[in-house]
Amino acid sequence: MRSGNHARTAGRRVRRPLLAVVGAVSVSVAVLGLTLIDAPASQGRGPLASASAGALPETATPPAGVWSAAGPPATAARVPWEGGPAYYGRFAAPAAAGWTNPSFFPVGVWFESVITQADVDKDRAAGINTYVELTGTSDMALVRKNGMSAVTSAPLTGYGEETVGWLLNDEVDMWAKAGDAGWTGNHPGEGPLCVPEDRGCGFTVLRTRKERVPKGDGRMHYANYGKGVMMWERDADAAAFVNRFTDVVSSDVYWYTSASVCLDGQNFLSLPVSRCRRAANYGAVLDRQRELDVLDGRRQPIYGFVEVGWPAENDTRAIQPRQVTGAVMSSLIHEARGIIYFNHNFGGPCHSQHVLRESCGRKVRPAVAEVNRRIGQLAPVLNTQSYAHRFGPGLDTMLKHHRGSYYVFAMPGADATPGRRAFTLPRGLRTTRAEVLFENRTIPVDGEGRFTDSFAAEYSHHIYRITPLS
Repeated sequence: MRSGNHARTAGRRVRRPLLAVVGAVSVSVAVLGLTLIDAPASQGRGPLASASAGALPETATPPAGVWSAAGPPATAARVPWEGGPAYYGRFAAPAAAGWTNPSFFPVGVWFESVITQADVDKDRAAGINTYVELTGTSDMALVRKNGMSAVTSAPLTGYGEETVGWLLNDEVDMWAKAGDAGWTGNHPGEGPLCVPEDRGCGFTVLRTRKERVPKGDGRMHYANYGKGVMMWERDADAAAFVNRFTDVVSSDVYWYTSASVCLDGQNFLSLPVSRCRRAANYGAVLDRQRELDVLDGRRQPIYGFVEVGWPAENDTRAIQPRQVTGAVMSSLIHEARGIIYFNHNFGGPCHSQHVLRESCGRKVRPAVAEVNRRIGQLAPVLNTQSYAHRFGPGLDTMLKHHRGSYYVFAMPGADATPGRRAFTLPRGLRTTRAEVLFENRTIPVDGEGRFTDSFAAEYSHHIYRITPLS
């Protein structure tokens, strides 16, 4: 069980800015009240971390070059990344499990149990391909037989090639806090945590966990964080959590459902309550974590974390289907390399440890299955490096090129209202129409590369395929 996104509101503290110099240019932008490293001015979405050594420098003005059917110009600015599927090639276990295949995109569910074939069938039908933590009663041979992957906190009975990584801990930044004090070995609810009790021991917890999992076995180390890294901790401590222990990382902040998140956002991030419960904030979590991740010069995949029900006992709402898909899309637009669903209802009228399998999830499951189907279909596109381009004001976008076509993923910006948006394609990219994927419609594009479309709600999103004229 997770410790929950509990509140910590005593003492308001606005985060100090993190700045990075990219070449001779240093820029920052406020998003969610954080001062973050800006993406190139050519990129129409939230801030990204600065380029690490060897990456293409990010500039305030996009390089010259004409985009065509042959592809983007060689000078086109790319969004820095860790390498996509090729990243997993450095680890024998995920590489052997097919994670280096461009057609594979990790879609995980949190803390499930696999006892019967029916369990796996339901998960696969929902588009799940990875278990992120499993109960000790789970049948690892069954997981393996079905071609599923697992990331677990310890070797489970019968484990083998299905286990691609080790989970070091969950939300240790919240329950143990930053620090090198001694750890009692307890978890929340089991007694004193740190020695002395008034000091943090989160770093000790993670070091201890790394020592306890098998070493040199070709498996990745993964941890999930929460509001500690995102809001509460000093920048240096938040960066230490992100950079010292893991090969893959994520953070969960349940913007749509958490009872305390809007107050925390206001107190720690100066985020107006009116902008709290928005899909765009899930993407901003990715930006914040990537900003921290790049500080050591080594990039790792960062996954998006989205709730599918009514997570905590003190929450007052459940996430709605379109909010789920909006949160997932915002995470993808902000370069999530995987998606994990929190699959438990500890609050609300329908408690469940298996929301996507049981009746508690019948309302949200079709939306989850559909967005996962789209992720699977577009995995070869998602697994390419993005290009930087500003399509127009009030837009949050991602631009990809794959096999002769351009793909534009778009949503309203974090501070924008729903409505019509105007897009302008990169210079020289000639086409007469934009195909709106999964919506059975096309939009005319004029001779200047311009088109418009509507976004009915803050969580609305569209994916356009642009096939250029030869």
